[in-house]
Amino acid sequence: MPLWYAGRETILVCLTSLRTSNPPMLPKLNKKRALFVLTKIDEILAWGQRSETERDTRFVELGRYLCEVRAGQYWRVENLKSFDGFLERRFPESRRKAYYLMSIHEHLPPQAKKDLKEIGWTKGRELVKLARRDGQHFDCAPWVHKAREMPREDFRREVEKELTGREEEPSELIYFKVYKSQIPVIEQALETAALMLGSDKSRGYCLEMICADFLAGANLDSGNAEILLRSIRQFLKFLPSEQKETLVSEVSKRIS
Repeated sequence: MPLWYAGRETILVCLTSLRTSNPPMLPKLNKKRALFVLTKIDEILAWGQRSETERDTRFVELGRYLCEVRAGQYWRVENLKSFDGFLERRFPESRRKAYYLMSIHEHLPPQAKKDLKEIGWTKGRELVKLARRDGQHFDCAPWVHKAREMPREDFRREVEKELTGREEEPSELIYFKVYKSQIPVIEQALETAALMLGSDKSRGYCLEMICADFLAGANLDSGNAEILLRSIRQFLKFLPSEQKETLVSEVSKRIS
């Protein structure tokens, strides 16, 4: 076998094998810097009682520190085996937020990163969606300006409109407490509504249909025609086009 061919074969084996006799060298561990960064991460995670705006700004800093922990393998200071083990300890409920924070620093161009502390991590996350789509052609200046000037929810809708080409209806998150014993009934009602509306509808639409059905039934005997009419309008919105036309045709016949 020619020497050049043997050398080439050896290289290919090394590239495809999961084991190697020459593993990559670990980064030199700067223990002092590692302890500083780990302490900063713990301080920011303990910032839960601060205002939302201040917390949003500090989480931008947290994302930068997390990237440094991964690159420098600072988890070794705590005798952990991997970065995932480090995240599992710091983010026991979900590691998704940690990866969101890191993706901001990984995908945004340097000129956008300068303004991150001012605009906050939630708006930074929306900028990342645009940066991923456009790559090196991402024109960050106008979008950073919009992020500074617009409220958070308005900016999120603006980005969504840019990505999808359609305007999103304003939305709001609603929180309320339910007991564990109530959850099976609620889940079953939402699942039943989803079967009627189609699996592509969100739970918000399903809940709206359940409420419209309740209002329609509750006002049949009370004589409140306005509420009954509003409920019927909501039901009509959920029907496919053909069934809408059939219903309108039947109502027109009865009226005439």
